[in-house]
Amino acid sequence: MKTLAKLSRLNTRPEPFDSLRVVGLEINLFSLTAGVAEVNALRYTPSGVPALNCKLEHASEVTEAGQVRQVKVVMKAVCFGSVAESLARQDIGSHWKFTGFLATPHGTKQIVFHIQEFVKD
Repeated sequence: MKTLAKLSRLNTRPEPFDSLRVVGLEINLFSLTAGVAEVNALRYTPSGVPALNCKLEHASEVTEAGQVRQVKVVMKAVCFGSVAESLARQDIGSHWKFTGFLATPHGTKQIVFHIQEFVKD
């Protein structure tokens, strides 16, 4: 079994979030500028919390290995509480900066973006 100390000696390249990493604590932070592509009807969890499922669309250019690349992604997303109520009122096609975390629902392998905040892009 590898310990954290042994693993850290094996990793000679700095990671982007090394300054945020704490032993035993992993980071799951995701941020995306995207347009609202689809919004389902606002629903409520059994405990009465507002919930909203939606799809976000992102397109951009990035440089990878010295080459400019076109990037497009459609991502399933979900949000809860006041964030869900607020996003439900936004127009399809409106663009925002979304922040939250990534997860896979029970019994699936598809990634879902859990939106915790969004601000005008």
